[in-house]
Amino acid sequence: MVNDLNLRLEMSVSGDNSVIFNIQGLANSNGQTMSHDSLVPPKSCIFKIPNILSRQNENAFIPDAFSFGPLHHGHPNLKAVEKIKLQYLRCLISRLHTSERDLIKSIEEVEREARQYYAESIEYTPEEFVKILLIDGCFIIELFRKDAYVELRENGDPIFTMSCMFQFLYHDLILLENQVPWIVLERLFNVTKQQTHNESLLVLAIRFFWTTFSPTASTKISHELKDIKHIVDLLRKWMVVSSTIEEGNSSEYWKVIPSATSLMEAGIKFVKATSESILDVKFNDGVLKIPPLLIQETTETAFRNLIAFEQCYTDCEAWLTSYAILIDNLINTTNDVDILCDSEIIQSWSNRKDAVQVVNKLYHNTYVKTFYYGSLCNKVNRYCNHRWPRWRAVLVRNNFNTPWAFLSTLAAIILLILSFLQTLYTMKG
Repeated sequence: MVNDLNLRLEMSVSGDNSVIFNIQGLANSNGQTMSHDSLVPPKSCIFKIPNILSRQNENAFIPDAFSFGPLHHGHPNLKAVEKIKLQYLRCLISRLHTSERDLIKSIEEVEREARQYYAESIEYTPEEFVKILLIDGCFIIELFRKDAYVELRENGDPIFTMSCMFQFLYHDLILLENQVPWIVLERLFNVTKQQTHNESLLVLAIRFFWTTFSPTASTKISHELKDIKHIVDLLRKWMVVSSTIEEGNSSEYWKVIPSATSLMEAGIKFVKATSESILDVKFNDGVLKIPPLLIQETTETAFRNLIAFEQCYTDCEAWLTSYAILIDNLINTTNDVDILCDSEIIQSWSNRKDAVQVVNKLYHNTYVKTFYYGSLCNKVNRYCNHRWPRWRAVLVRNNFNTPWAFLSTLAAIILLILSFLQTLYTMKG
């Protein structure tokens, strides 16, 4: 039994040499280090993207024009639009005949809690931090209102008169590093709410982002969304709760599925599903039903930031990461994209080659504790291993792919039958 606090651990290296560690000294050293460095706040949900995730495409995590929150505030490349934010704040105060002090007070009440949302240490003073949240938060809620209610837009509003601005905003609002806590947005929204425009912040936000992933998505919220952290968290929760896929579809042991081209050769049919969520991928009796996915300029950015959130946030279920793994398995070449486009499963604003690049490597350097399509992949692989579906698919592809091939094959079958009948009659005669 060891009871000496000055325990010494010896680890042999070679011969008579040894490396000696003083355990107590090491513990004391670590204790001093931890006392100087603050631990990550338990409410952390806004993170600096780890290098292992950002190195695949750094531009997918960096703002194009707008900074929101403290992490990118004051960057020289993002200062040009600060005047637009201040213009939105002045118009909001003027329209409501309210005071800036009321807005500041509403944020001061949650300033400490909002600070804990950021995993990084915020160097700004409480006054500076509140000012950042006030300007950025008011801009975001006014953007959502003006997007929904045309009558609120002022003449010459640069956001709604310059087409590039919306592209910048769609990109910058879905960056994990570029988030304003939802509690701040809700407080500012409630303080500035009017009776004539009474849609909730949740509905306005979803309406703004509703075509981010699917051209047929619904803006209706049929399920309750609780404990929203920020916009990235909202988009993820919106897709997850709208899905009918259950955790029971996960499997501890699973194998990746072949590409769309290989699956079609194995006799599997691709059908566009009509689900509200892109996550609702289902397989039954040789038919793979996949909700339509819209691939556009912001698709890769959205997926990478959603996946980064799942990787960094405590005990977060990897639904979007699992989906990225599944889609990456299906798409390896432009021919795979052609198959899914012909089935109206993928709608791409870019060329087919770019679509392949968007989907591939989305999940690289990530870890998935539970793969939510494991059971589906096992079902698909079992179906592919049956001989009849594969034989039937090869027969159809080789002999019925054109009208002339079909007629030739049909004629050959008729001649074969007639020859058989003639032989049979001859034998009986």
